[in-house]
Amino acid sequence: MGGRHRLRTDAAVKALIDRALAEDRSSHDVTTDALIPPDMPGVATLTAKSPGVLAGAEVALTVFQRADPNLRAELLMEDGVTLRPGDAIARVEGPVGGILRAERCALNFLQHMSGIATETARYAAAVAGTRAAIVDTRKTVPGLRTLQKYAVLVGGGRNHRMDLADGVLIKDNHIEALRAQEVGLTEIVRRAKQGAPHTLKVEIEVESMDEAREALEARADVILLDNMAPEEMRRVVEMIGGRALVEASGGITLETVREVAETGVDIISVGALTHSVNALNISLDLDATWG
Repeated sequence: MGGRHRLRTDAAVKALIDRALAEDRSSHDVTTDALIPPDMPGVATLTAKSPGVLAGAEVALTVFQRADPNLRAELLMEDGVTLRPGDAIARVEGPVGGILRAERCALNFLQHMSGIATETARYAAAVAGTRAAIVDTRKTVPGLRTLQKYAVLVGGGRNHRMDLADGVLIKDNHIEALRAQEVGLTEIVRRAKQGAPHTLKVEIEVESMDEAREALEARADVILLDNMAPEEMRRVVEMIGGRALVEASGGITLETVREVAETGVDIISVGALTHSVNALNISLDLDATWG
């Protein structure tokens, strides 16, 4: 993977960083205040300890700069590069106290985002050569969605809806609520197309071949196959025949994603990319000087 991605650290991202620093009470670090002279200079290097895909480097450097404007930060690698153990990602120079106050928040962002990018890259590699795209979901940590979905892009995935206003997705509970009023799938899709902006696609979740056929006849733009076995997915894809996009979702793992992709679906959504990913092992190595 190459370093092609750049996250714009706009006001919203800076506000998120400031909240993280406030949560950690970085301006009241009693350990650093008690032990480290305020004018002690030092240099820190952010170093990869495990292989993976880098994401969030600029966010991490912005944490240092927001915590202490006297810190100077330099990127040595850009988001999207493949890391090897020992790779130097970035360099931070300035007051040691400022580096220590920002260390944990910076690493939290960097490790988490790189973990997402790394896991996404594994899924993308597993389906390489098929037509399927790996996409994320809205199963994100509250407040971190922008950063998490950016990390998915860095890892070679694509973004599903950013929020509830970003597309029409008729889920099982929408259908259940309307079935209580004896409204069928055809009418549900018709109402969605009539009530939503014409620029948005209408997607509907189905659980069987019959429901998929009804959704297709109702002219749904995207048909989501929920928790279907791969063989049933294959039959549904053949029945649809390219007349709508087909998404597979529900319980898909790294071990099963290739089999799902080979059914011919267009999209595979994986909540695990963001809701339960492991952080990538990245450390901060400090070299302090004095006197």
